[in-house]
Amino acid sequence: MRELTDLALDTARLRGATYADIRIVHRRTQHVEVRNGAVSNLSEAETHGFGVRVIADGAWGFAASSTLTREEVERVAAEAVRIARASATALREPVDLGPPEVHVDTYRTPFRIDPFSVPVEEKIGLLLAADEAMRRVPGIRVARGAVVAWRENKTFASTEGSYIEQEIVETGGGIVAYAVDEQDMQQRSYPNSFARDQRTGGWEVVLEMDLPGNAERIAQEAVALLTADPCPAMVTTLILGPTQLALQVHESCGHPTELDRVFGSEAAYAGTSFLTPEKLGTFRYGSPIVNLTADATIPGGLGTFGYDDEGVPAQRVPLVREGIFVGYLSSRETAVRLARLRGLDPSQARSGGAMRASGWNRIPLVRMTNINLEPGEWTFEDLVADTDEGIYMEMNRSWSIDDKRLNFQFGTEIAYEIRRGKMVRLLKNALYTGITPQFWGSCDAICNADHWRVWGTPNCGKGQPIQIAHTGHGAAPARFRNVQVGSMKK
Repeated sequence: MRELTDLALDTARLRGATYADIRIVHRRTQHVEVRNGAVSNLSEAETHGFGVRVIADGAWGFAASSTLTREEVERVAAEAVRIARASATALREPVDLGPPEVHVDTYRTPFRIDPFSVPVEEKIGLLLAADEAMRRVPGIRVARGAVVAWRENKTFASTEGSYIEQEIVETGGGIVAYAVDEQDMQQRSYPNSFARDQRTGGWEVVLEMDLPGNAERIAQEAVALLTADPCPAMVTTLILGPTQLALQVHESCGHPTELDRVFGSEAAYAGTSFLTPEKLGTFRYGSPIVNLTADATIPGGLGTFGYDDEGVPAQRVPLVREGIFVGYLSSRETAVRLARLRGLDPSQARSGGAMRASGWNRIPLVRMTNINLEPGEWTFEDLVADTDEGIYMEMNRSWSIDDKRLNFQFGTEIAYEIRRGKMVRLLKNALYTGITPQFWGSCDAICNADHWRVWGTPNCGKGQPIQIAHTGHGAAPARFRNVQVGSMKK
């Protein structure tokens, strides 16, 4: 690859680029799905190509191709420079990337079992075993399960001197049971909503889920929900389970801390953010026990890697400390822009390593890594026992949040009424609403590291044209006071 990366960078420089980088990406994916005792989807795909990003006349240019030859590399690099020069005719201010990032390194996801080495027949057999166990439960109309394998090999090189090779391996899966009667339909998923949890790692990730071993339980819960009472409408104490809290973190913590959103880059598609720069370092985002960290280094996280798509090393970035908003997800360019806005030395501005593209034919954007709510001190048993009255909700079913990431409403698959420190009544169609800083300000208890893990979100959409990112969220059950809850309409 070195010959081709050198050719791209040399061509861009000769055509007048002051900076250039190239990403060569080869991705292989496999998806196996069963539904009601039969294979409903069996697919495998590969994609291979490269993208060249340049700065010329102070503006960005980007071009890409799926043809990896010397002639095409030269053509695409020259095209990227032409696009940059055309963009410069409408330039407001020149691009400034700050201090150089120079890294020569190799990174590979650790795993025990290569997911592509496992026979497809074995994957189908595991899913059919779970499917059969779900459909044995009377009242289950549809049973579904899936497993996925994902491998990406990526080479990055820049005119600053970086040359980085990475191999990222992801594996995931899940099951869902749908119960139906004459009046209602209810669903239960495992281990995460919409029958999919995903992590960096190998086939051991799926084996640890024990899908067949949990299938009957979730089917029974789906059937029980058919005759459960709807969640009552009231203001009460709310305990969120870890998978629902992971989505809460994603929507109301991860997205508003993306610095490109703050500067308006996403306004047309996904909105902006209420976390404007003057709030940095002073704004009370949550209660003193709320600590949020963007961590691209944690083992197993779906937002874990060695280097982002600007060649910036993976790192831990504090976002909220003791309830105070202290940091953003940033790129090299947005970090410099923020420094200037705050009157700081832009030559000292450093990216948080959050620039990622969904493939070789997309330009990198600021994306979430693993956005984690740090664990607290409670056991789950003590947390419930300490709650005199409230509702426990778990596993997302629906979500809605405004374009500044302030006002939200989330629905969950399952809920329980809590009375005198015990979960006593199953509830269905539960939802809760809130305003982000008030909601996080009402958090008064978080469970400890024994209840904490990183959950995968492989379907985060952003950008035009759309880019689907893989992100992770570490969470443990947490309690919130004075929350409006209610029931979803059928």
